[in-house]
Amino acid sequence: MSDWIYAVILGVIEGLTEFIPVSSTGMLLLAKKAMGLPDGFWDTFTVLIQLGAILAVVVLYFGRLWKVVLRLPSDPRARKFALSVVVAFLPAAVLGVLLHDLIKRVLFDSPSVQCVSLIAGGVVLLFIDRVAPAPTRKDPMALPLVTALIVGFFQCLAMVPGVSRSGATIVGSMLMGVEKRAAAEFSFFLAIPTMAGAFAVDAWKSREQLGQANLSLVAIGFVVSFLVALAVIRAMLAIVTRQGFAPFGWLRIAIGAAGLALLRFG
Repeated sequence: MSDWIYAVILGVIEGLTEFIPVSSTGMLLLAKKAMGLPDGFWDTFTVLIQLGAILAVVVLYFGRLWKVVLRLPSDPRARKFALSVVVAFLPAAVLGVLLHDLIKRVLFDSPSVQCVSLIAGGVVLLFIDRVAPAPTRKDPMALPLVTALIVGFFQCLAMVPGVSRSGATIVGSMLMGVEKRAAAEFSFFLAIPTMAGAFAVDAWKSREQLGQANLSLVAIGFVVSFLVALAVIRAMLAIVTRQGFAPFGWLRIAIGAAGLALLRFG
């Protein structure tokens, strides 16, 4: 197949999985392995196109986010929300810079780790969906700073491909008494600086790989992931509101089990 077809396929996978708790990075790396794509540029590609999905959050929540920006000088609540996102972002920002090379060199090249992480994360989601404490906070834009910091440390678990950034932050939020939909929305907001930072670090460190042809492939993946994510975000919130996170837990277990079977018998 042509490289642009691979770019479209990976863009669709990114858009489908960035915001549901099934690990977009793990899914992209498993798909890359299944299609026989080489390491190097395609590993970088899987990180760079995530910014397309993040742009979908900015578009869908633009009104609320823009109000926060306008009110920052005068509204303490706006400043507190902005600070909560920054505080939640800091743990992953620091560890991401320090461990970037180790993560890409070791964990990105271990499909078995990704499959086991998918299964383990699915079990955790099923468990937390049943036993999480009764929610006491329903506004994702009004979380205490301590809660935001703890969610930020949970996000660090997603540095292992297969764990899921959204899954880790949602679990952390729910354990801190945040309502399910609010937990998902705070995860969306936190994704904006987190993935923008990951994009910047990877783009800089991999700048020598990004020739004109490769940049065209990234642009294709970026646009596709953005368009798919626009639809997925709304669908995910509807599922979470009606059924919780159990469907995503079972999906993770099924995908991880299928991946291990393919690695063992494929």
